[in-house]
Amino acid sequence: MMRWFRQFAKDERGVVLIETLLAIPVLTLLALGILEFGNMMWQRQQLQSGVKDAARYWARCRPLTADETAFMPCDIGTARLIAFTGHPAGGSARVPGWDDASELTISPESPPTVPDDTSLVTVTGTVVYNPSPFFGAFYRAPITMSYWYQTRYLGW
Repeated sequence: MMRWFRQFAKDERGVVLIETLLAIPVLTLLALGILEFGNMMWQRQQLQSGVKDAARYWARCRPLTADETAFMPCDIGTARLIAFTGHPAGGSARVPGWDDASELTISPESPPTVPDDTSLVTVTGTVVYNPSPFFGAFYRAPITMSYWYQTRYLGW
């Protein structure tokens, strides 16, 4: 038995195959982890862009006058569409699963009638990350991404 073990230990045939079989699973997991992290960062960047776009739109809105007219009236629904889709008319979602009005908070809910230097617009967006099936199998806890943006009210 010892002779067979010594002979087996000195034999180098198949070493490359064994090294490959050990390295490929580790490298595959590493590559998939990098891709998942990149996808997560892309979704966060899209969330940030949507929140900033909605805040910029809402900061430039003019309040309705007493007779309910304005040069370019705005509504909060359009601000939400800009955040969620990037277009005032709607379209496909920037971030998968980010389309519920409760996931985007816009404050104030109507433009100030008499804005001053302290009038601010604050928009907060929150979304639960939608992972790939591979990542979801290993990590079950939901990952919540949030972002808020504040800008001064400018009006038109």
